[in-house]
Amino acid sequence: MPQHRTVFFISDRTGITAEMLGHSLITQFEGIEFKRITLPFVDTVEKAQHVAERIRQAGAQDGVRPLVFSTFVKNDFRSIIHIPEAHVVDFFEAFIAPLENELGQESSHTVGKSHSIQNFHEYNARIEAVNYAMAHDDGIKPSDLAEADIVLVGVSRSGKTPTCLYLALQYGIKAANYPLTPDDFGQSGLPRALLPFKHKLFGLTIVPERLVQIRSERKPDSRYASLDNCRFEVAEAEAIYRNAGIPHLNTTSKSIEELASTIIHKASLTRRVY
Repeated sequence: MPQHRTVFFISDRTGITAEMLGHSLITQFEGIEFKRITLPFVDTVEKAQHVAERIRQAGAQDGVRPLVFSTFVKNDFRSIIHIPEAHVVDFFEAFIAPLENELGQESSHTVGKSHSIQNFHEYNARIEAVNYAMAHDDGIKPSDLAEADIVLVGVSRSGKTPTCLYLALQYGIKAANYPLTPDDFGQSGLPRALLPFKHKLFGLTIVPERLVQIRSERKPDSRYASLDNCRFEVAEAEAIYRNAGIPHLNTTSKSIEELASTIIHKASLTRRVY
């Protein structure tokens, strides 16, 4: 029987940092079912006291101490959350003090620095990249690919669109995607529209059986979703990658985060936002 544990991600701002770091840690513990609760914008003493009471109640209900991942900047909020009824992991307390010692300077203790619009150049790069990805989805405006940092190529439903959007949102990369269709198969090389941009191409592939599952959710009992057709399309796409010397990844068992990070590395792209 799996162990159950309540996990709180708490912050005086968005809670994104607490979620990301905390989630990375708890995923290392298999066999435990974590009930995740995110409580952002805990920015008053009253809110912090209310959160502390929720944590106590969760511990009493579960019969075991909750885990609390916190990124509070202000000491008065942090002291309220540090209660014996919970195991508290305070990321700022753990990392800020050693950095202050190393850098010989006190931190600003400014709330919301990591996810605020401080650098307008980076923020604009992120927005422009997202707009570009949306405007160049599924082969829209193929003549405008010169502006792309990378062009993802693959059969329908192989993961191109979400990967492009993630590259834009998290890295500020202008990513377009070009769907390979039956008209592109049986040729000796790349589709004509892609020839000028060969150096920007990156292929995505997928196990046919998984592609059937994904396509069946969209068009069940269709030739588009049949196993024979999926096998054919994947084989043809992979042949194009090999013949043209296009680097490619199998998306079947990789998360969007893994795909984006691997593409950034393999394509030697420069991250524009942090």
